[in-house]
Amino acid sequence: MVAYFSLAPTVITRGSLPRKLGRGDPTSIPAILLARLALHQSLQGQDLGAELLYRALERAIAATEVVGGRYVVVDAINETAMAFYEHFGFQRVPSLALPGPRLVRKVSDIATSLGSIRIPK
Repeated sequence: MVAYFSLAPTVITRGSLPRKLGRGDPTSIPAILLARLALHQSLQGQDLGAELLYRALERAIAATEVVGGRYVVVDAINETAMAFYEHFGFQRVPSLALPGPRLVRKVSDIATSLGSIRIPK
């Protein structure tokens, strides 16, 4: 396998979000979890991760049109992954129950900025 991603519906709570981000949201918020995003090690460092993320976010946006969702959520496996997602506008949120950092980004912001992610040709 060269690369893959998986998406799943999830729910996050307003209390788990930074106050500024969660303002006006209901207590339980439907979201899409980017459960996996992986690129074979031999292909890393070639900007292909950005392309894979772009494709995953396109699908996440389409999924929210069917199942609903206000946020895309990722659970970073390590600091490198966290920095990768932060580079693309995801914000870290505190989580006591997870082993790694959780990051979120509003679906509306993703939809607006999908064109700004540089995809190698």
